[in-house]
Amino acid sequence: MPGHHPSRHARTTPDALAMIVADTGETLSYRELDEGSNRVAQLLRSLGLRPGDRIAVMLRNSPEFSKVYWGATRCGCFVTLLSTHLRPSEASYIVGDAGAKVLFLSASIGETPCALARDRAELAPGVSHVFFAGDPPGEGAMTGAVSLDEVLASMPAEPVADEISGFHMIYSSGTTGRPKGIVLPFTPGPIDEFNALEGALPIYQELDPLVSLNVGPLYHGAPLSGMVTAQRLGGTFVTQRKFDAEGVLAAIERYRVNIAQFVPTMFVRKLALPDDVRAQYDMSSLRLAIHAAAPCPVEIKRRMIDWWGPIIFEYYGSTEGVGATAITSQEWLERPGSVGRSSLGPIHICDEEGRELPPGESGIVYFEAMPGRSVNYLNDAEKTRSASHPQHPDWFAVGDIGRLDEDGYLYLTDRKDFMIISGGVNIYPQAIEDCLIVHPQVLDVAVLGVADPEYGEKVKAVVQPKDWADAGPELEASLRDWCGGRISAVTAPREYEFVKELPRLPSGKLAKHELRKLYGNAVAVA
Repeated sequence: MPGHHPSRHARTTPDALAMIVADTGETLSYRELDEGSNRVAQLLRSLGLRPGDRIAVMLRNSPEFSKVYWGATRCGCFVTLLSTHLRPSEASYIVGDAGAKVLFLSASIGETPCALARDRAELAPGVSHVFFAGDPPGEGAMTGAVSLDEVLASMPAEPVADEISGFHMIYSSGTTGRPKGIVLPFTPGPIDEFNALEGALPIYQELDPLVSLNVGPLYHGAPLSGMVTAQRLGGTFVTQRKFDAEGVLAAIERYRVNIAQFVPTMFVRKLALPDDVRAQYDMSSLRLAIHAAAPCPVEIKRRMIDWWGPIIFEYYGSTEGVGATAITSQEWLERPGSVGRSSLGPIHICDEEGRELPPGESGIVYFEAMPGRSVNYLNDAEKTRSASHPQHPDWFAVGDIGRLDEDGYLYLTDRKDFMIISGGVNIYPQAIEDCLIVHPQVLDVAVLGVADPEYGEKVKAVVQPKDWADAGPELEASLRDWCGGRISAVTAPREYEFVKELPRLPSGKLAKHELRKLYGNAVAVA
């Protein structure tokens, strides 16, 4: 679908805002985005990068991120996105695995970008140049890196002569080993050609003016999609450097946001705000609130619909891009807990041997991919092979367990590798977490399996109280009573532990690999 690119809007509405960083006040106009991205493209060409070459980016949510992304992708380069939570050794592996030739880093993120720049010869030997950008004033300089702003000032602001589209590559979170680069089907072409894998363009096209909010980190697929789609259409993309629940409400009111995307954890944080705080913000501009990335507890979603009305829209999919489901508020209220019906191809629920299961039975979720779609992991043929069904090479799974109802609506049970086996009984932590998260004194919770001499594994709940002063025997007793009236005794946690903060990925998913390090290898995690 041609005709969609920020350069077009730089010609027609140059002073319109392409980006607002709500908590810092930074803005980026389409003129600035076009000129800046042209300068980045010119820089990459001057460094010898050609179409198909890769760069790696560990930048904060900032105007500089947008300039670098569009600059790379308008000269045919591929952008490898690095999580800001990576340790130096993890980032080093991804940079090397991707074959990145240039790094763009924000020093204020912490030790990892500074280590990559300082110890480039050891951690990133294939990288020829390192630039820093996107930092607050006075926080950007780092040993071994050059200021991007200073270098760009000497670059031409005109397009490179051989413009051709590039794309991005996101790495899996690596919870069962090293992260894997997810290779999406992409054919280079004109830079204004919209790729269906970039986002749900038709949904955004219905909004005029388009003001889109996503406060997740831009290295993650959904926030990146929100930015790319909004800026292809000439809308304004609103973000934050770091999620703040009340700040989101203030941004929606101030900028008249009409479409926003969240993860369920953000819903929990907003609902935890005092009633008088929530009531003081005007949400009337919001036409659609999308959520994805992690299962949303039924009671949490019901409360959000009660608060914002039937504008909550959920989708389920994966970065691998082989399947997706979607469900409106109206559909969900009729089928609480469902993530919707497939919008791309048939869904198959199969057992461990690959046998297809009837409606109502839980098993591995397989999407039957459309022609030209498949799961493909960079430099990992075995993981690529294991993602497909043993008898049907065009059926793909990414590790989720679920069931279908008679009408084809999908209900997710959990991640396959999160399952706890206690005394021969299969227990899925998600249902227990959904029960505990709506306890009035709980802010966050993780349920996992830990070693038990009698049962093999036992269920343990790691709880983050809303008020740390509540942590103790009384709260544990309250949680046991709470579970006793809502879930079976077999699945109820046998052990509780309180922590001040649980590790979550910016995508909203629990970082259960971090909990595994704390509680031992018997923890059932993915």
